[in-house]
Amino acid sequence: MKLAVVGHVEWVEFARVDHAPAPGEIVHAHETWEEPAGGGAVAAVQLANLDGSCLFFTALADDDLGRRSREELEALGITVRAGSAPGTQRRALTHVDEDGERTITVLGDKLLPSGEDGSLPWEELHRCDAVYFVSGDVAALRAARHSPVLVATARELPTLRRASVQVDVLVGSGEDAAERFEAGELEPEPSIVVTTAGALGGWIRPGGPFRAASLPGPVSDAYGCGDCFAAGLTYGLALGKPVDEAVSLGARCGAAVLTGRGAYGHQLAGADVDSD
Repeated sequence: MKLAVVGHVEWVEFARVDHAPAPGEIVHAHETWEEPAGGGAVAAVQLANLDGSCLFFTALADDDLGRRSREELEALGITVRAGSAPGTQRRALTHVDEDGERTITVLGDKLLPSGEDGSLPWEELHRCDAVYFVSGDVAALRAARHSPVLVATARELPTLRRASVQVDVLVGSGEDAAERFEAGELEPEPSIVVTTAGALGGWIRPGGPFRAASLPGPVSDAYGCGDCFAAGLTYGLALGKPVDEAVSLGARCGAAVLTGRGAYGHQLAGADVDSD
């Protein structure tokens, strides 16, 4: 298949700690690492693991971290289509506590891909089987709509409102106030809304509740679970699976990354799907 993600990249520095620091407190990291991540990058790598490749439309700064982000994502199997963004690459600091919960501080503005950037081959999205929209401007979202399957994150409700395009599946966390969606917020309405609730599973509307997937190992790091879920859901829909089966696949992707380190540890691969 041909799959794509439209979204952003952050250069993320991780620190594993006993607990996130309280006001005025100093905490010591047991382990540190860094990698290009952010919602767009995480989802693109998950789709590449599932399908063998993925197009990724994004924006990168022309600095050392922007160049390293491109190089490392391409090494992970991504075909990067990046517009040039002014300034420096957005960064993030992530604390991962002993329960695997992540606490994130972002540094700098989100670098958004623009559908009006003539240097990017947006027509490639017309030939994709499915696109997951993580972030971008209205023109980028409208370009993504040329795909027969469009999944979008509820984090981008303001962009979705301005674009007035039909989204096949809107996905978001019911535990994150910024991602909560109420009926009537968008025109036209998404065909399907999927709301996740961590270990409780979640809800498909129309449809009903779904269960969380069993963890393939001990909890390590919650970073990237939501975007891996959405990527797995997108992949399942591109395969032509019913929405409940696509959601089940997404849940397995989210569970897998929860047991690995950082954005890409233990992401579900195509072989894992085929052997199920």
